[in-house]
Amino acid sequence: MILQGKRVRLRATERDDLPLAVQYLNDPEVLMWFGQPAPLGMDDEIAWYERMRQDDGVINFAIEVEGRYVGGCGLTGINHVHRRAEIGIFVGDKSIWGRGVGSEAMALVMGYGFDYLNLHRIFLRVFAENTRAIHVYESLGFQHEGRFRDTEWRHGRWHDMLYMSVLETEWRQRSAGKVAD
Repeated sequence: MILQGKRVRLRATERDDLPLAVQYLNDPEVLMWFGQPAPLGMDDEIAWYERMRQDDGVINFAIEVEGRYVGGCGLTGINHVHRRAEIGIFVGDKSIWGRGVGSEAMALVMGYGFDYLNLHRIFLRVFAENTRAIHVYESLGFQHEGRFRDTEWRHGRWHDMLYMSVLETEWRQRSAGKVAD
């Protein structure tokens, strides 16, 4: 399935995307708020890709802008009984940061989760100091649910993690409001 926005195209992650993903995910600026704490090799990325393809609770999309792979996003921990999933994203191509690519990709995945998967709740985790991402999530309708203090060790110190979510009814109200604008 391909999801098309105004500037963003979401498609299946392909094996050919992996070398660029490894490059992005080893960039210290990209890793500041996302990713693994240790260097990522191609074998690690291939192993992730193979696991992801076999996991029914995961849906990953490659993010394309003007035909170029720029990152990934998707839903994990999909639970059809309780109709919930966690959303995640990374935009590795720093030349397009701040242009709304992440917001558009997230909105496409959220629409897919609510409209196609019939989810009731989509949640995420974000570092409390990642104010740029928090602003994006708030603009998409995510509500703050809680703060886990000193939950992750990164860059030589402890960081707090915020939990945020959006419910299907909230998403539908926001979507209806945008159509009416």
